[in-house]
Amino acid sequence: MPPSLILLPGWGLGSAPLVPLAEALAGHFQVRIEALPAFEQADIEHCLAALDEGLPRGAWLAGWSLGGMLAALLAARRGADCPGLLTLASNARFTASEAWPTAMPAATFEAFREGYELNPTATLKRFAMLCSQGAADARGLSRRLLAQADGADSLAGLELLAALDTRQALQGFAGPQLHLFATDDALVPVAAAAAIERLQPAAEVRRVDGASHALVVEQVSEVAAVIARFVEART
Repeated sequence: MPPSLILLPGWGLGSAPLVPLAEALAGHFQVRIEALPAFEQADIEHCLAALDEGLPRGAWLAGWSLGGMLAALLAARRGADCPGLLTLASNARFTASEAWPTAMPAATFEAFREGYELNPTATLKRFAMLCSQGAADARGLSRRLLAQADGADSLAGLELLAALDTRQALQGFAGPQLHLFATDDALVPVAAAAAIERLQPAAEVRRVDGASHALVVEQVSEVAAVIARFVEART
């Protein structure tokens, strides 16, 4: 029986961006995309408890952006019940701090959060453009992400994104880890790849050349191939 793989989406755009990746991986895994819990408040423990209760044990955990951060925390929570962790364009912290400078400046994030609070529709459109920035066809990719968006974006979800810190989880999880970063990501600086390598030397960290934050859509074949090789070598 092929290994089970759970895919967790990022903030704001829902599960649609992960559908092409799930389809590309279907020949290698039993793949399930799990929608994130509704964010009524930025309660990390509540979110993790909801995911832990709803997801089967023994599955590889993977996620894009916010989903990758939650996958890391859940993998550490599950320990030996999680055979491995995969993150895609996902930082240990989304917002920069003195201890983790390779992330979005806090002031930039706060301006984005305030923009969302004032005009969610316009800010979500800007978010799709930032996700696509660096892609070969950034405008077309942005339109595609917006047209297919099926998520429940929320201010609480943004605040959760700003609050998450997965450094301890990445260091503490003993299973295999693969972290993919995009070289032209406008939301997660590619310098975070080297920071993750220093944080968890046992992890495999790769950079996808010429890719945007939406590498899961833009370079789906390449991403799927890297994931499949990594997991098959460890199962």
